[in-house]
Amino acid sequence: MARITVAKGDGIGPEIMDATLHILREAGAALEVDEIEVGEKVYLSGNTSGIAASSWDVIRRNKVFLKAPITTPQGGGYKSLNVTTRKFLGLYANVRPCRSLHPFVGTKHPVMDVVIVRENEEDLYAGIEHRQTDEVVQCLKLISRPGCERIVRYAFEYASQQKRRKVTCFTKDNIMKQTDGLFHAVFDEIAKEYPDIENEHWIIDIGAAKMADTPEAFDVIVMPNLYGDVLSDVAAQIAGSVGLAGSANIGEECAMFEAIHGSVPRRAGQDMANPSGLLQGAIMMLNHLGQTEVAERVQNAWLYTIEEGVHTYDIFKEAVSRRKVGTRDFARAVAANLGKRPETLSPVSYAGSEALRLPKFTRAPQAVKELEGVDLFVHWSGSSPDELAGIMKGLESTGAKLSMITNRGIKVWPDGFPETFCTDHWRCRFKHATGDTLDKALIPALLTHGLEAGIDIIKTENLYRFDGKPAYSLGQGQ
Repeated sequence: MARITVAKGDGIGPEIMDATLHILREAGAALEVDEIEVGEKVYLSGNTSGIAASSWDVIRRNKVFLKAPITTPQGGGYKSLNVTTRKFLGLYANVRPCRSLHPFVGTKHPVMDVVIVRENEEDLYAGIEHRQTDEVVQCLKLISRPGCERIVRYAFEYASQQKRRKVTCFTKDNIMKQTDGLFHAVFDEIAKEYPDIENEHWIIDIGAAKMADTPEAFDVIVMPNLYGDVLSDVAAQIAGSVGLAGSANIGEECAMFEAIHGSVPRRAGQDMANPSGLLQGAIMMLNHLGQTEVAERVQNAWLYTIEEGVHTYDIFKEAVSRRKVGTRDFARAVAANLGKRPETLSPVSYAGSEALRLPKFTRAPQAVKELEGVDLFVHWSGSSPDELAGIMKGLESTGAKLSMITNRGIKVWPDGFPETFCTDHWRCRFKHATGDTLDKALIPALLTHGLEAGIDIIKTENLYRFDGKPAYSLGQGQ
């Protein structure tokens, strides 16, 4: 018997959760449920996190969380509970299978069977943003080696367990050579440990185009957070419907399972919503708990029901569907079909689909780290890079010389183009005049000189070499 935490959420959440739990009970799932309240009511009670401390205790004790969609109120500084939960509990791997159900659910891709494995904790979803000038805001993209290693290894282990043939990596490392470059490099390193699994890398833009056009070319795709969020919804939709897709969020200690769609408040309380997405998440939960026989019975019953033409309004088509049903009747139909297997759609077998147990991340020895320079970010409302260079040169010392100015990453001094549009946000790079290591004590001296000169320095970034290799980006055009 497994004890799990359940949250019925907002909008259609309570209806689809009741339907899902009905099917699981009828299938003989060995579950004890502790229900908590999260979401809109908790937010509006004054709790900006959307969850009470006592509810965290329940989730952490039970380790497994089945969550219906929630509504995050607009405005008021409310943070996404989904993102918070993933980060607080270390749920680093988001797994979203996207399989077509042709000919019973409309799709242009009848043989699609793709699994998106998305990094879940970092990238731009770190949510670290600042307004720095009148005209410019920034969002920090954080990619870590532990984050890359864990998600890439999870993708290969998943492919191995599920007997998948290939793992593909999507990044944009032709532009973001440090962040996405690290993700790609780690992918190449770990791929060598799995010689029986084909591996490949695509730049995200052409890879996304290929996936949308020819998804059968892919099997398992692993991506950083933002790309994975966008493309997992695209993959689910082109497979048939976002409303049919479930999601697993896996960590070393805890796991959360959910539908990938939202709370759809306009359909709440009407007994119309399709519970399939949450049910798919619950099936992944059963596999995670080792209740694979029950998971297999439920999935095959669900496939049989889809094949039988018993459809909710969102996938109902006159030429294909036999009967339009609501949420409760769909759940009853799936429960009535337990023990049956689809005939046209491929039945599933979940033997060996228990939770993956990956080794904990082991840190490598520290690299040799040397300071090469510093970038001073300046709020300045002038428009002439040459004029700014003249001002910033006043900060120079024998150990730190101005070497470059960029605006939104584009080199505008020296030898900039007058056609380049400039905002009020400038990056002024100081390096040692002879290329030697920069004395870190020069950085506060630069700041002090800038303060005395009335320069609004809004941020600094140190420029390092790691094991002799520069670990920072050049200016575009440099």
